[in-house]
Amino acid sequence: MGSQTCCQELKRRIRELEAQISELKKEQTSLKRARRRLGLILEFIPYPLAVMRLDQKVFYINKGFTELFGWRPEEVLGKKLPIVPENLKEEAERDIETLIKEKTILRRETKRVTKDGRVLDVVIRAAYYEESEYEPAGIMMTFRDVTEEKRLQKIKDTILRISTALPEYPDLEDLLDFINSEVMHLLNTEGAVVNILDEEKQEMFVIGAAYDDPKRKLRAKRVRFKVDEIIAGRVIRTGKPIIVNDTSEEEELHRRRDEKLGYKTRNLLLVPLRSKERIIGVLCAINKKEGPFDESDLELLNTIATTVALSVENARVRDELKRAYRELSSLNKAKDKMINHLSHELKTPVSILLGSLRLLERALEDVPEEKWKRNVERMRRNLERIVDLQYEVSDIIMSQDYKIHTMLSLLLEQCKDELELLVEKETGAKDAALRVRKCIDQLFGPKEAAPKVLDLGSFIEKRLEELKKKFAHRDVEVETEISPAPKICIPVEVLEKVFDGLLRNAIENTPDQGKVIVKVRRRGRGAELVVQDFGVGIVEENKQRIFEGFFFTQDTFAYSSKEPFDFNAGGKGADLLRMKIFSERFNFKIEMDSTRCKYIPTERDMCPGDISKCPFCKSRQDCLASGGTVFRVYFPPVESEDKCEKRDWGQNSI
Repeated sequence: MGSQTCCQELKRRIRELEAQISELKKEQTSLKRARRRLGLILEFIPYPLAVMRLDQKVFYINKGFTELFGWRPEEVLGKKLPIVPENLKEEAERDIETLIKEKTILRRETKRVTKDGRVLDVVIRAAYYEESEYEPAGIMMTFRDVTEEKRLQKIKDTILRISTALPEYPDLEDLLDFINSEVMHLLNTEGAVVNILDEEKQEMFVIGAAYDDPKRKLRAKRVRFKVDEIIAGRVIRTGKPIIVNDTSEEEELHRRRDEKLGYKTRNLLLVPLRSKERIIGVLCAINKKEGPFDESDLELLNTIATTVALSVENARVRDELKRAYRELSSLNKAKDKMINHLSHELKTPVSILLGSLRLLERALEDVPEEKWKRNVERMRRNLERIVDLQYEVSDIIMSQDYKIHTMLSLLLEQCKDELELLVEKETGAKDAALRVRKCIDQLFGPKEAAPKVLDLGSFIEKRLEELKKKFAHRDVEVETEISPAPKICIPVEVLEKVFDGLLRNAIENTPDQGKVIVKVRRRGRGAELVVQDFGVGIVEENKQRIFEGFFFTQDTFAYSSKEPFDFNAGGKGADLLRMKIFSERFNFKIEMDSTRCKYIPTERDMCPGDISKCPFCKSRQDCLASGGTVFRVYFPPVESEDKCEKRDWGQNSI
């Protein structure tokens, strides 16, 4: 009975053991499957991954880790990861201690080293995991390579800084010094320079530089090299960039260069500076601090070289423009001085000639007029023409030197008594000093342009009546359209010169039997004067130059000097320039539009000056529709007479 019980108990225990073994087999199978799935997941993770014990001994790395760092599993399993740079080992140890102590997740952007010595920028995420009945506690790390990402961002930031700094550095040398400092920091080098080619001497010199040691920068800028004395010369000749990571290959060449520059060169990266179709220099990075120069460095330096080359060319163009501007300014001052001098030199002899002409007329009163009148009138007309030209030039230059007036007035004050006695004794005329002073003031004294409030319509109507007798000999209809317009503020003398010039210009370009329209009307808040003719018009290429001064719209061979208001009278060419200067000085606007007569399209084509004699126009209306010119002058309104009188236009002598 007892043996039977023991046998049954044994069988029961065997069944229980078999059940346990079956359960263990199932768990083992599940564990194997889970491990395979976990391994698959770890391999599938796109980032490099490493798992280690708390003693930092590795027991797993995935393929991503091998691809990034180059270490195979059999080389690192059971060992510490050999990827931490020497200068970062203390930091890495502190991170592991913090991770184990706080049992948390850590994120760190740092650097790690590959098997072949490359230093990578990586983002590390590390996590502590608890021990289990099957596995002791450990640390899991993932690595993300951000080297290229940081490099691209660094390039973008550098280019942005260089671009925004361009306006801050008007001096080329300062700009290139700044750019070279950016190259140094970007490529992590000891120095960077810009070598410029002196094509005439076939030498290279440094125009911009940056070094860790400031003394090297000063020395580099004082040294010149022949093109064949340095590697940069090869870049100039071939137009191709060069990387030199081993200076022992051409030791003598590098030694001679280093002796002049005063430092030891370990490696170099040189790229050409291209401007249009020629190479103007070389951008050079010197002595990379970590590792050799590579293709990524070359690409980066090429990108910056484009900005450097553009800056150098812009500086050259700017210097040429400055030089040309200085020469032009000098010539312009000389021209103004000459014109001003000639203007004053003309005034005195012409005034004397006019006075002498009047005396001559008195002396010829007893001689029949037909023998001398015509010649005297011709002389007077041309002398007055010179006087008008002198006044126009004075208005344009507006820089009259009144030393002559001051000097003559002073002399008159000093000797007026003696002068009066002498003149009265010789001629019997009294008040000689007063008459002489009046003459001096008239010839050499300033004429102040006092602004006045004017009704433009009334002024134009009155002035037109005064001018009609001057063109009475012409068969030109002058039609007026005067409408109410706001009052304006301007010196009377200025408005007279503007209107007289526009009207004379219109009539002189209109053939007999033609028409000129003069309008005054409101335009916006101000007043507008319009002078329109239906004459020959201006050719297209001359429209932009019409206000330049001493510019004639007629062909040179067709130019003639006639009476004012005659057809094609051939003016002095200064009226419109004077109007333009007046417009800037007295705050009004002048505009012009013109259509060349379709029957005489070029400057050499001549209008006969009389519609009835024109071989092209069949009627007056035909001529009026063929071309013409319109000038529009806009005057801003004046708020009150008091404000007009107080208005300050600066130097307003006319």
